[in-house]
Amino acid sequence: MQPGLQKKLTILFWLLALLDIICIISELRLTHCIVKVLLIPALIVLLSSAGGRSGKKMILTGLVFSWIGDILLLFESRDPLFFIGGLASFLLTHIFYIIYFLGIRSPNASLLKKQPILSLLVIAYGAGLVWLLFPHLGTMKIPVMAYAVVISTMLISSLYAYGKVNKLAGNAYVLGALAFVLSDSLLAINKFYQPFPYAGVFIMLTYCAAQYLVVYGFLKQDA
Repeated sequence: MQPGLQKKLTILFWLLALLDIICIISELRLTHCIVKVLLIPALIVLLSSAGGRSGKKMILTGLVFSWIGDILLLFESRDPLFFIGGLASFLLTHIFYIIYFLGIRSPNASLLKKQPILSLLVIAYGAGLVWLLFPHLGTMKIPVMAYAVVISTMLISSLYAYGKVNKLAGNAYVLGALAFVLSDSLLAINKFYQPFPYAGVFIMLTYCAAQYLVVYGFLKQDA
């Protein structure tokens, strides 16, 4: 696929993201549902423009589970099982991203080898978030704890990948993983701890940035 088409797909994705945020602010529920369902497919098409490099199927599979999770979370107000299903879908997304990041092969030293304290910082953040939320989780204690472990591992895995790829891709992977952790943290705080103004906007903005940066990193990995 030509770089020009990749640029157009990128613009399309961010226009959809902007439209979705406008729908959230304006409380246009139906339009929000339609636009949100289109976001990940736009990224799937963008990722498909890359060559058949190793690991591509892992990211594609992760995106598919994200898309399923997006759909399920649209109906979480109807039944708690939709939220649990969405949580499980995104957990699988992170697992596939972990497999991809850890599967990157290079003689270069990993950032984690140079700065092992980064792993401890990530673990401390994940534990701190669970500690904050724990009294408010009710029957969701174990699922949320498991999710926190997996997403923290995903962030640590992106730090491992940082030293294995070029700087452009490495920055994108780490920033994408950080954005994903931030998005999920905001979602958890808003749902379980304390709702806050414009939560949906900040959650969606960081979520879109996270997914786009992972795809962007893959596209630029051989740059």
